[in-house]
Amino acid sequence: MDLNQITIYTEKPAETAGFFQMLGLRLIVDSLPRYARLECPDGNSTLSISQADAKAETQPTANVPPSTITLYFECEDLDGEYERLMSLGIEFDQPPTDREWLWREAYLRDPNGNRICLFHAAKNRKDPPWRVRSR
Repeated sequence: MDLNQITIYTEKPAETAGFFQMLGLRLIVDSLPRYARLECPDGNSTLSISQADAKAETQPTANVPPSTITLYFECEDLDGEYERLMSLGIEFDQPPTDREWLWREAYLRDPNGNRICLFHAAKNRKDPPWRVRSR
């Protein structure tokens, strides 16, 4: 199984899609103002942005409220990406910080208040020293 896409249901699809484009994701489906799909510049994952609309009862998004999530994006050059985004006026809740779990992380929020973690973990993402080994 492979994670293909995450969908954010929001009352601000266009603003949210624009924000993720500033992060470097590429717009691949433009059905704004109701829906957009973006592609990560590395890998195969996509991010969908969909209008949260309780009135569209025939739509698959009917009665899906906006929700809070944390999205994790791995960056090869976290500090460089942090500087690039700061120069675009994006505000961070926390600058790049080394963590005891061997990741370097920076936190910010999208226009909906969803937390975003930009991180660099290299091999420690899937193979930390404390990984459970097959028996």
